[in-house]
Amino acid sequence: MTIKTTIDQLERNKDVFKSHFEQIPEGLIKWKPDQKKWSLLEIVCHLYDEELEDFRSRLRHVANTPDLKMPPIDPEGWVVDRNYAAQDFEKKVSDFLLEREQSIAWLRNLDVSVFENAYAHPKYGPLTGRFFLSNWLAHDYLHMRQILSNKYSFLEMKGGAGLLYAGGW
Repeated sequence: MTIKTTIDQLERNKDVFKSHFEQIPEGLIKWKPDQKKWSLLEIVCHLYDEELEDFRSRLRHVANTPDLKMPPIDPEGWVVDRNYAAQDFEKKVSDFLLEREQSIAWLRNLDVSVFENAYAHPKYGPLTGRFFLSNWLAHDYLHMRQILSNKYSFLEMKGGAGLLYAGGW
């Protein structure tokens, strides 16, 4: 995939996420398939924080200051530290979608050469801008799968009918 097609897909994913977060059945926003998994509210809070403090920030770091140490992040810890479960779902969805728009505008204005800049990670070696961009898109896909899994499990549990006819999940 080219840089442009990856950015185009990140932009299209904004609408995919928007559709996944619209008209959520009552009770699903904070529902978890089990205590070790995240609710839709926690997922959108995570997406928002990752948009700002992980992928866009790290790509900016590689573009502008690849020789400096990257600041640490703690996405797993943020769930509790930032009290994701108490956030306002609609606001977080809106905030995330706005940040995605800003990310796309920023990405489209980058010179393509910065995607070849690399940060020398002490454990994993050189991590290029292209690496972070590709992983940003992969991260979207992982959370789309997670969202759909939550919705499927919720339907399975609360739908009042078996789902065997639909096919194997």
